[in-house]
Amino acid sequence: MTATELVHAYYAALNAGDLPGLLALLNEDVIHDINQGERQMGKRAFAAFMDKTSHCYRERLEDLVVMQNAEGNRAAAEFTVHGQYLEGDEGLPAAKGQAYVLAAGTFFYLHCGKIARVSHYRNLNDWLEQVS
Repeated sequence: MTATELVHAYYAALNAGDLPGLLALLNEDVIHDINQGERQMGKRAFAAFMDKTSHCYRERLEDLVVMQNAEGNRAAAEFTVHGQYLEGDEGLPAAKGQAYVLAAGTFFYLHCGKIARVSHYRNLNDWLEQVS
């Protein structure tokens, strides 16, 4: 599978809410750089993060564009997030079902046919403005 195909499979699983399918695409010791947050390591931490966020947010990612480098070990994705803030997240405003639309991007490092690093970026100030 090429880097582009792997990233498309990642987002297909994410949009489908298929956590087992998503985790199958990751290295066991995946590095996850959380937007405006910490760096977490490992599939277990990634799964816990996804479980928590699925309770706080309902999101659909659209307009996906994926690019890869010539070596096929790095990829980048740009997309639009269509979301709803369902349950308050720690340190953020109260949730009241607010809808939001954001531009976002993710950088990936790939190793041995799996995703080894996911670094996700969104404009937190834009999101805060939309849900406040």
